[in-house]
Amino acid sequence: MKKEVALGIDIGGTNTAFGFIDREGNYLADGNILTGKHEDVHDYLRELYLEIEKVFDTIREGHTLIGIGIGAPNGNYYKGTIEYAVNLRWNEVIPMCDMLQEYYPGIPVCLTNDANAAAIGEMVYGGARGMKDFIMVTLGTGVGSGFVSNGKLIYGHDGFAGELGHIIVSPNGRQCGCGRQGCLETYVSATGVKRTAYKMMAKYNYPSELRSIPFNEMTSKTICEAALKGDLIAINTFKYTAKMLGEALANMVAITSPEAIFLMGGLAKAGDLLFVPTKDHMEMNMLKNFSNKVKLLPSQLTQNVAIYGAAALAWNELKQ
Repeated sequence: MKKEVALGIDIGGTNTAFGFIDREGNYLADGNILTGKHEDVHDYLRELYLEIEKVFDTIREGHTLIGIGIGAPNGNYYKGTIEYAVNLRWNEVIPMCDMLQEYYPGIPVCLTNDANAAAIGEMVYGGARGMKDFIMVTLGTGVGSGFVSNGKLIYGHDGFAGELGHIIVSPNGRQCGCGRQGCLETYVSATGVKRTAYKMMAKYNYPSELRSIPFNEMTSKTICEAALKGDLIAINTFKYTAKMLGEALANMVAITSPEAIFLMGGLAKAGDLLFVPTKDHMEMNMLKNFSNKVKLLPSQLTQNVAIYGAAALAWNELKQ
């Protein structure tokens, strides 16, 4: 008898990753394609389908696909749509569930915001197991978040609740892809960190290896590596980033009173370079009755937490 598996798909601005996960959380096979190279969503879906089938062929003999979960920026759980995602090239309303259903007739397809999927993955398989109140923050090309209260994701009346990346932290500040100015995303995402590094290079005369790196070639990893070597421009970049993030998280704590806040994504891999000063700034700005009650933790899933979350979403839908 074949074993049932769910397919989890994580659609990011740069890459789309996917994986097959069984009910017990065993990660069986995975793959990825470039998201950003496709101007046409139909071309994107054709390539994604072919790549999924190629990977599924490696486990198809002993497994049957019974559900598909998708995590995507601006994903609307209620409608199964991606709506005006600023980090995707198809900046319109995309009926993603319906479109993917054409490739997989008869197999349930569900979708949620990519950060919500990450939160579900952490709750089902990771460090948030047993927690009823926590926040997941994804620090990647953009900034996403998933808010869990009393064991349930907060979707709001329209499916779009939990946009931490688009709270305004600096009025009339940096231009954001959403069209507004001063959003948190413009300061604490991977691209925001690059912008800060250039600001620091203009402000200070410190020698820095970052000065010789073109903007398009610089990454948050590059800045992190420079900081660990003692580069003052890179160190000040992380201090500024942590300040902006810590202050924002202190505000979020006052609203949902979480047990923990989890950080994931490329920037979170900076470890103590980000976590220690962020926690300091969070506590410095915390309302007293919340002081020293909220843990700031890295995601505990070793593989793509958003894939786990998307697959967990599929299992949840099937159960219901």
